[in-house]
Amino acid sequence: MADNKVKKGGIGIELDHIFPIIKKWLYSEKEIFIREIVSNSCDAVTKLKRLISLGETKIEGYEGRINVRLDPNGNTITVTDNGIGMTADELEKYLCQIALSGALDFIKKYEGENSDPSATGIIGHFGLGFYSAFMVSDRIEVITRSFTGSEAVKWSCGEDGDYELTKEYEDAGEYIEKCGTAVVMHINDEGREYLSENRLKDILDKYCAFMPVPIFFENVGKEEDKSVEEQKSEPEKPLNDTTPLWLKNPSECTDDEYKEFYRKVFKDYKEPLFWIHLKADYPLNFKGILYFPAISSEFENLEGQVKLYYNQVFVADNIKEVIPEFLLLLKGVLDCPELPLNVSRSYLQNSGYVSKISAHITKKVADKLNSMFTGDREEYEKKWRDVKTFVEYGCMRDKKFYDRVKDSILFEKCSGGFTTLSEYLEGAKETHENKIYYANDKTMQSKYVSLLDAEGIETILLDKIIDAQFISSVEMNSEKLRFVRVDSEVADALKDDGSIDAPPHVEEVFKKFVGEKTKIEFTSFKDKTTPAILSVSEDMRRLDDMMKLYSKDAPGLEIEATLTVNTGSPLIAKIGDTYETDPEKSEILAKQVVSLCKLSQRRLTPEELSSFLADSYNVLEKY
Repeated sequence: MADNKVKKGGIGIELDHIFPIIKKWLYSEKEIFIREIVSNSCDAVTKLKRLISLGETKIEGYEGRINVRLDPNGNTITVTDNGIGMTADELEKYLCQIALSGALDFIKKYEGENSDPSATGIIGHFGLGFYSAFMVSDRIEVITRSFTGSEAVKWSCGEDGDYELTKEYEDAGEYIEKCGTAVVMHINDEGREYLSENRLKDILDKYCAFMPVPIFFENVGKEEDKSVEEQKSEPEKPLNDTTPLWLKNPSECTDDEYKEFYRKVFKDYKEPLFWIHLKADYPLNFKGILYFPAISSEFENLEGQVKLYYNQVFVADNIKEVIPEFLLLLKGVLDCPELPLNVSRSYLQNSGYVSKISAHITKKVADKLNSMFTGDREEYEKKWRDVKTFVEYGCMRDKKFYDRVKDSILFEKCSGGFTTLSEYLEGAKETHENKIYYANDKTMQSKYVSLLDAEGIETILLDKIIDAQFISSVEMNSEKLRFVRVDSEVADALKDDGSIDAPPHVEEVFKKFVGEKTKIEFTSFKDKTTPAILSVSEDMRRLDDMMKLYSKDAPGLEIEATLTVNTGSPLIAKIGDTYETDPEKSEILAKQVVSLCKLSQRRLTPEELSSFLADSYNVLEKY
């Protein structure tokens, strides 16, 4: 194509059109303006510190600070720093051109073209954060003086985008001593909520609690009510902690410090069970602390909270791309200075770095559990009930996590204490190899448990909602392994070598009181006091439970059951012998046996319970 037919150019932006968009859509939550303005001040201090360390300037005993000044009567919020400041040219360059990042310019100039921005501790990258203040302001003033010693400058801009630039501004001393920047936001009607001291402090605590530069707060309205002597006598205390616990080496932190940090950040009066201090330097570069909170019920742990920070600036809670899904149930903090964030910092851009962080966290949690199990099993067992749901859910969601922790998973024994899967299977080789007997209601299924216990067969307790899904997941990872509820079958170990022939008329009389879906079998039990056992196959019962779990209105399956009658029971013999002489008595006894078997298997229906009580009274009257 000829050159005169091709035209190249850049897309232009009309300020009148872009400013309304910034005011309304730059961030989903207006309160973020505080984070952005204070972050800019933090960057200004960080830059000046870097220049001092490079020998570009000399300031003896320099200590950076940020002041947040609230004037509810004057409708202003002012954020002031004693950082690098700006010259008139820099101010005009960076404030009058939207999305031109002064932070990136600084990094290129002083750290090199290929420097990693995250390693500098500088927060701003996009050059848009400053304009968030227009979401709540109808006018913004910026007073600044560069560290170079140039004259102070004032920049004033209204919500329409028209600005004034005053060079050699004479009244800068009201805000700045030597160098630095003050951003004066004249709050509009839509932002009046931020003129409340409590509201403003809450936002500062949320986003800026751990920024690396001390932040001081002043409410001019309150100060006017105090005498000069009172104001001077009050010690200055920063709102934030500039060296949060996660920045320290784990060896330098005490248990009391971990617990205090947990209470401070999460306002939780209960002590955490334990914690994991994460410190990855290469190649991932992130730090953090994850806490396993103490829980009071099976459902309480669903309220987890993992706070994500970027160079000590709060970004969001529970970003699923960074934190493995099952660990969203925990509480903790993660500081990831290399996160590929978008402008709002609330959503992540796709990156292999993110998935690597998630995998690393999963591995460290598994390592912690394994070290606790091998290091102090007694203490580990005390905490197991509280972490059980975390671990089981994690195993179902992440196969790699299961593979790492499977030898540290505990199962509570109905007889008391705990066992691991391998320990249980080792003891089951002689009687029920690769089969694990369990109860989900120790009281309801106590008869079955006691029968197995008499034969030296251990029963584990799985009484949580998640357990049913967890054991199915474990079975999928093992071809031979099988979990069997104690009332799902008559274990071979319960049987003896006695005759399995049914006494005369017994099958006939029992058929009158069992449904069509229940078949009758005969065997001889070692325990002669148990006349019969009702069982439902594990597969059918699990399928029925699953249908009910996923739909409350599900009618349930017509489950086939098996009534195993003990031919060695004196009561069964009595039912057979009595039938010839007193068939009514034989039937009453058989019906009671069936009802008792049902009662040990499940809850009776209202009709069944009413009939059972009536029959029981009848038996007491007659016999």
